[in-house]
Amino acid sequence: MLRLFRFDRMWKRESLKEAYDVVIVGAGIHGLATAYYLAKRGVTNVALLEKGYLGSGNSGRNTAILRANYRTPEAIPFYAESLRLYEELSAELQYNLLFSQQGHLTLAHSDSEINGLQVRAEANKVMGVDSRMIGPEEIKRMVPAIDISSAPRYPIQAALYHPPGGIIRHDAVVWGYAREAGKMGVEIHPHTEVQGINQAGGRITSVQTNRGNIKTTAVVNATSGWCSLIARMVGLELPIVSHPLQACVTEPMQPLLDKVIVSANLHVYINQTPRGEFVLGAEIDSYPSYNLRSTLPTLESMASHTLQLFPCLRDVNVLRQWAGICDMTPDYSPIISAVQGLDGFYLDVGWGTYGFKAGPAAGKCLAELIATGKRPQLIEPFTLNRFYENQLVGEKASAAVSH
Repeated sequence: MLRLFRFDRMWKRESLKEAYDVVIVGAGIHGLATAYYLAKRGVTNVALLEKGYLGSGNSGRNTAILRANYRTPEAIPFYAESLRLYEELSAELQYNLLFSQQGHLTLAHSDSEINGLQVRAEANKVMGVDSRMIGPEEIKRMVPAIDISSAPRYPIQAALYHPPGGIIRHDAVVWGYAREAGKMGVEIHPHTEVQGINQAGGRITSVQTNRGNIKTTAVVNATSGWCSLIARMVGLELPIVSHPLQACVTEPMQPLLDKVIVSANLHVYINQTPRGEFVLGAEIDSYPSYNLRSTLPTLESMASHTLQLFPCLRDVNVLRQWAGICDMTPDYSPIISAVQGLDGFYLDVGWGTYGFKAGPAAGKCLAELIATGKRPQLIEPFTLNRFYENQLVGEKASAAVSH
């Protein structure tokens, strides 16, 4: 009988072995990227453990915006490197990730916002990142549907334009990393819940799961909003608070918007997918929670603020609304490091709303740290110890709407 279609699995279904060189907890983009770059370095006896399905956490719950227009000298080169890796990732993984570098606009509605964006623009230029300030007329030429009149409560006065920014198909990134890591020997274990992490003499010894005990000397905590729960399994308290972050998507429309639009003043960000849907994002919920349910007040906020920018969307239907869980640090910068006093325990956490943007660079740097024992310069500022040594990396100013 003639087969018209192939149904080859993208990654193998494996039984858990008794021991692995590295166990990665969390099979979102950070865990998958770490596994992939470890495998490229020859470390293939790796188990990726995921409580749900691949990408069921924040990697499947974000708005898939990529950018590098941060503010601090520590963050700008890191996110620039991550964006560079994203630019090459489709070719490297031999998988179409639908990356569209359509440009990113951060709107300013007040003099203070303009001043803040000007500082970011100059910091970006100094460090080689393409960003510049533009006025309302140029904004209108780029985005004809946007309202630059004086009618809205907060009229648009200027914007930070970041041409390399854009959007990507987030689930394709997850699948692409998983497929290539699997080809190189990494084992991916969905529906495998970590229930405990054992240590002895200041070293990691094993991981307890709902499918049995695994011996290992290296564990990576890459669990975003749930990272504090995993850290407590080894007696570590992280300076992290978890907050829900909501978004929604509309029915498909004809192409109308080919830029990413962000407004910190209005607490909303907007882009249109290749399928025609408008994706709307909000600020984080004001209360800490692990609740993944969406709420009507947040939907009302997203819709009303979007209409101040795009009145033409007033009759468009919202199809879906969802939430992810963000792991927020006091300085709004990540923690990506080993843990002093606990050999073999690694952190890739605290990304807040930046996590998907950072995945490739974080995975590559962490893989280098695990494989060589040497901390890459790119992640030197983001150690856990900075909170005890008063070396914070304040990135709140470039967090757009979500902090």
